[in-house]
Amino acid sequence: MGLDVIRKLLATDIYPNIDDYTTKHSAVMIILYGPEYRMVMTEKPKTLALHAGEISFPGGKMSPSDSDLLDTAIRETAEEISLCLSRDDVIGQLKPVTTLNSGFSILPFVAVLDEMSGLKPNEEVQEILHIPVVPFLKTMSPDTDPHHHSLSEMYVFSYRSKTVWGASARILKQMTDIFMQNKLI
Repeated sequence: MGLDVIRKLLATDIYPNIDDYTTKHSAVMIILYGPEYRMVMTEKPKTLALHAGEISFPGGKMSPSDSDLLDTAIRETAEEISLCLSRDDVIGQLKPVTTLNSGFSILPFVAVLDEMSGLKPNEEVQEILHIPVVPFLKTMSPDTDPHHHSLSEMYVFSYRSKTVWGASARILKQMTDIFMQNKLI
């Protein structure tokens, strides 16, 4: 399986807006790269007011200067991890998910790159994680924390000693479903 297979599986039309005006809008970038099929995620510092210590995708809330949510994801990715992507690098998107604690609708975009280098975290990122995609997606299990089940079915994923839950896990569940339907995991 090569990156071309991954690109084909995750390629979709891009609709860079959410038509829900009852929530705050944000966007994230799912970045897959390299022959080992790695995914870039970030660990937030424990000192942040929102999402402290969580593992997430690069991204954030829409700014008035962004023309759409794809611009948001590209801008936030550049700010958080110093990765400059163009709209042409983005091959698709997944379905929006809503955060339970901060009330954001998150639109996840997907970029698949041949290689990765030179990433630098900003103050919103404690660590940049380079996670092997297939073994990581195989760690999916139900989230047993009863506080996390107030809105929808929840999952967790594990990488080393870190747990991914919440909106990021619901985004990863969409990817897991795609990989399972195509018998890649």
